[in-house]
Amino acid sequence: MTSRKRAPTREIEKALWSQGYETVVGIDEVGRGAWAGPLMVGAAVLPRDTRVNGVRDSKLLSETKREFLFDRIGSWCTSWAVGGASQEECDHLGMSAAQKLAAARAIAALDVVPDVAVTDGKWDFVSPSVPRVELVVKADLRCLSVAAASILAKVVRDREMRASAEHYPHWSFDTNKGYPCPVHKMSLVGYGPSAIHRRSWVFMENYNPWTAIRRTPPAGQAQLF
Repeated sequence: MTSRKRAPTREIEKALWSQGYETVVGIDEVGRGAWAGPLMVGAAVLPRDTRVNGVRDSKLLSETKREFLFDRIGSWCTSWAVGGASQEECDHLGMSAAQKLAAARAIAALDVVPDVAVTDGKWDFVSPSVPRVELVVKADLRCLSVAAASILAKVVRDREMRASAEHYPHWSFDTNKGYPCPVHKMSLVGYGPSAIHRRSWVFMENYNPWTAIRRTPPAGQAQLF
């Protein structure tokens, strides 16, 4: 059985609890690769003795399944939050700084103060908001709190993009959620970017024939708070 089919566990959390850490928060981001809309970071602190069945990395679940699990996960968590960075912040801060800002906002919104965070990958976008950060490759597949955070962040962002589709119907944000796809690319050629597109992204050069609408380069070093 591959790790993609195996349910995420609390093994990482248990190891951290055994080292004396009291509050473990799982962290995951969504929207980094989108061309429009915000970047979102989810934070989830789980109880030690119960679980919700069906929790997986959000990318492995259908939209219907994520929506079904959302309220269950939210009521199950000891504390959870989703922090965002707007498309303007992604443009002007750059993606790395915007991701750190969204993570800081998510952690600040928790009802508890975590002493250790677990996040996916090899880049720490959580420090210094949490004293210790565990970087775990494929944490969204392996770690239950990270998988829960991924679902919470994904549903919050998807709902925001569906709401945006009502105001910007030409770009089909209700179905593509701001990610590149053939329909989205053709809409950019026909209509140019909407108000919620990230104008520093390379699509502004490749798919935007409207020469009066320029690509916005990141502003370089910027203050996060």
